[in-house]
Amino acid sequence: MTRAEVKERNRRALLDAAFAVVSRDGYRAKLEEIAERAGLTTGAVYSLFGSKNGLVVAVVADYLRPYYEDIERAVPAELDLLDAVDAFARHYRRSCDAPDARAALSLQVTLLDMALHDPHLGTRLAESVRAQEEHLIALFTGRSHDGGAVTSHQAQRLTTALRALFVGLSQGVTLGLAPGADERYFADAARALASGMSLIDHHTDAP
Repeated sequence: MTRAEVKERNRRALLDAAFAVVSRDGYRAKLEEIAERAGLTTGAVYSLFGSKNGLVVAVVADYLRPYYEDIERAVPAELDLLDAVDAFARHYRRSCDAPDARAALSLQVTLLDMALHDPHLGTRLAESVRAQEEHLIALFTGRSHDGGAVTSHQAQRLTTALRALFVGLSQGVTLGLAPGADERYFADAARALASGMSLIDHHTDAP
């Protein structure tokens, strides 16, 4: 095994171990336990990620990357905005039934708790999530809607609103608080939001 392969194997082991320990313990997660679970030393964490916070940020990016890649595959490029939002909503709802849905919710709540206890980490986590959300912004930008094409700024506004909607709904589904929220419910709610919200690009239309 080459040095690069060993490095990637160790990186993967630490990411998987950190996901498990951080999801369970949040800001109380101990670096020593993460390293031990990965079969490595804490020195490997500092060598590969710089710090515990660096490892947590990498865990989030690692978790979100395939999630956004799946969304891009689920939303065909030829759809107009409302049909794209519909497809996105249905894909999001299906993820609520995935085997790891509860683990994903646990991670969301844990990361929020960690961000509240460590504002510097919170800033880094927000930057990581925003970087991943650029995939969604790009996914909606340029799609036809109401006689025009969605701008990047409009897509950003929509992405923020959809994220808030789906996070809330998915938490309700996972916790049993939204028993009637099936794929159609998600799609109808998302379509109503996209249709009803102002997609005016205030950056260009302001007097």
